[in-house]
Amino acid sequence: MQDFYHQRFNLLICTTIIESGIDIPSANTIIINRADRMGMAQLHQLRGRVGRSNHQAYAYLIVPPPESMTNNAERRLDAISSLSELGAGFALASHDLEIRGAGQLLGEKQSGAIDEIGFSLYSDYLHRAIRELSIGDHAQGAFVEPCAVDINLNVTALLPEDYLPDVHERLVFYKRLANTTHREEIKELQLEAIDRFGLLPEAARTLFRVTKIKLAAGLIGIEKLHLGRHGGEIRLSEQTSADPAFLLQMIHDAPEDYRIRPDNVIHLTAPLEMPELRLDRAEAIVAALSGNISASLS
Repeated sequence: MQDFYHQRFNLLICTTIIESGIDIPSANTIIINRADRMGMAQLHQLRGRVGRSNHQAYAYLIVPPPESMTNNAERRLDAISSLSELGAGFALASHDLEIRGAGQLLGEKQSGAIDEIGFSLYSDYLHRAIRELSIGDHAQGAFVEPCAVDINLNVTALLPEDYLPDVHERLVFYKRLANTTHREEIKELQLEAIDRFGLLPEAARTLFRVTKIKLAAGLIGIEKLHLGRHGGEIRLSEQTSADPAFLLQMIHDAPEDYRIRPDNVIHLTAPLEMPELRLDRAEAIVAALSGNISASLS
């Protein structure tokens, strides 16, 4: 090892023992045989043995044909080969958790799939469980998980490029808006956008308005809310928290506008030519089904 370090010869054949912190700046190429048999952290450590100076380095992973590898091995190799930039360690760790599993949160097992749901979804479930426990005796009833809402009001709802030119910043803002779970969070993001980028153009105002509608719809169990120029369709989930009395009242107030089917689908027959009319009607539907007839979501 000393001879290799002092460059008395240029090739070192060894086991994976070199992953343990060996630092040889002159080494710029590593060939890893049967990389499919190694863990992601191990491959990441081995790959890090080269490129420790200012010269370009290379890591070659030798693997058998794809049909001879396990599915997890292929996923590990895909992850390790796609993440080669500086600071990729955290992303690799996340991939490793997805593939290998985090094991028991409060137990002894250190590996194993978390019911095969993925670490991100597991974290989301954990967050929801903590939220449910935190409200405890203060809850007025059973905790109802918001459902995913398929919403399409046929309106232009976006952050225009001339309002927020930076693509990355725009995507981050979209993600933050999509992750909101309360109206106050949406309002805070709206104020932040105005403070950072100026007054909201119409399309951006519509985006925040649609997000509020979608959030409220999910809370009462509306699975689908589609409105267009010639009417629309509303579908309620089986676990909807909407009171049937509110539903009947909404239909009773405008019997010429609504038709209800036995499968919890409501057809809206009234024409809604203008985008503003569709937004107003969507807000009214959500408010009516939640029992807050006079509520304003805007």
